Amino acid sequence: MVFPYTGEELMDILNVVPYNKYMLKRYQAHINVEWCNQGSSIKYLFKYINKGPDRATVSMVPSNNDSDNNDAVDEIKEYYDCRYISACEASWRIFKYDVHYRYPAMIRLPFHLPNQQQVVYEADDDIEDVLDRTYVASSMFTSWMKCNEISKEARKLKYVEFPTKFVWHRKHLIWKPRKVGYAVGRIHFVSPKLGEAYFLRILLNKVKGPKSFEEIRTVNGELCSSFKDACYTLGLLDDDKEFIDAIKEASLSGSGFYLRFLFATMLLSNSLCKAEIVWQNTWEYLSDGILYNQQ
Repeated sequence: MVFPYTGEELMDILNVVPYNKYMLKRYQAHINVEWCNQGSSIKYLFKYINKGPDRATVSMVPSNNDSDNNDAVDEIKEYYDCRYISACEASWRIFKYDVHYRYPAMIRLPFHLPNQQQVVYEADDDIEDVLDRTYVASSMFTSWMKCNEISKEARKLKYVEFPTKFVWHRKHLIWKPRKVGYAVGRIHFVSPKLGEAYFLRILLNKVKGPKSFEEIRTVNGELCSSFKDACYTLGLLDDDKEFIDAIKEASLSGSGFYLRFLFATMLLSNSLCKAEIVWQNTWEYLSDGILYNQQ
């Protein structure tokens, strides 16, 4: 079916919004008819049912065209306007129904590098009093390693698995065996740009029951110099062979300046696991033309 339209354009049946004459007359409102034939559509429908009625605030104020100054902003009034609760939500809270429901409970697991835990203090606090506080020396992460020293059951779990068997007591700053319930642990996200903290997070998803930071970066009885080296030894990082091959392949047709620019791009993209190994295997190609330019 095609309907005539002004000009050279035409409007077909796809531009017609489905409607119901009875509902339009009954409610005297603009009502569209939608056919929901998917399971995900149920969430779409209930979203509008639970939104509740909207509210519009209209105010009439005298205008002064001669003045360019803007009206003063009433921040207190805006704050109260933001606290508006619809009738649906108000009745839900009056009957004391659950506003939020989450199962299973999720616990965020913080971690930090040695002696880099967060410390909260006031501006006028004495620095010695701050350092003597209990939570400074015993964070959730360090308490996990202390629990591994005394509990055989704890040494069988990774850090992310710890909340399934143990409960963190914030008041006493210790982990205790869980008696009831269930929880899921999630380790804080860390950007690869943070270096050692990023590699520490990778190890925490693999290592079970370490008692110290040194044990976390110990692989097959050998202590690695850094968390990055431990990840590399465990095979958790790529060996950068594809980048070495890319530079060697580019040397067949590219100049030394182009190869150095390509290597700099790899460094800026944080794609190299060990830049020094790439340099050791490709320095002859990267240094091409430098001696000529010096001469």
